[in-house]
Amino acid sequence: MRRVKEPVGTTAGDGEGAFYERLRPLVQLYARSPEIRRVAVVGNQPLEPSRERAAVVDDADLVFRVNGFRADLDGEPPTVGRRTDVVVFNRGVRPTPWFFQDYTERLYLMIEPGRMLWENPKLPAFWPKDLGLVTMPNREVILPLGAAMDADPREIGQWATTGTVMLWLATRLFPEAVIHAMGFSFVDAPEQTAWNHAYGDASAVGAEHGIQRESLLVRGWIDAGVVSYHP
Repeated sequence: MRRVKEPVGTTAGDGEGAFYERLRPLVQLYARSPEIRRVAVVGNQPLEPSRERAAVVDDADLVFRVNGFRADLDGEPPTVGRRTDVVVFNRGVRPTPWFFQDYTERLYLMIEPGRMLWENPKLPAFWPKDLGLVTMPNREVILPLGAAMDADPREIGQWATTGTVMLWLATRLFPEAVIHAMGFSFVDAPEQTAWNHAYGDASAVGAEHGIQRESLLVRGWIDAGVVSYHP
């Protein structure tokens, strides 16, 4: 598959590039291999079983999952794999049975775009006292992603979903790797007004998200070879 150096239509500025240079060595500590060639980025869309898709996840050098994710269990048909190395989440996350599993062996990255307008800076009350996390800066992450979507979150109060932020982080951290993406329902259904999740109840698409913009952006990445998409 053809690889490109940067996500479509973007060039990292000095501050943005320096941020990823600082973050990359930390993320690499949680990979199964010191040389990261394949990265799996798994969204929370319900998917049909697929042994091939599950193998793509579990054979990757690094696996990202998002918010209230689920992973495969013993006795279930393989669907989205078992491994989790990096969890990208927001303050409103509803932990699933998998969220804190083996948490001492994972890296937790928190996004907080709502801090630009209204969000409370407190940690969730359920957060384990012995678990650290790294917050993703809005200036180096959320605002450049907003610009790539042709939107300024500070002006219109819209920003990318946590899943798209996760995918953006993966492509910026490892531009030379093959990025395997799956489980992003807005790619094929940008007009949806509610999310179905692989675990838990459905929920409305928040007014802060313009998933039509996200669909166009991620579709561009797929078409350009930035990511390999596995429906």
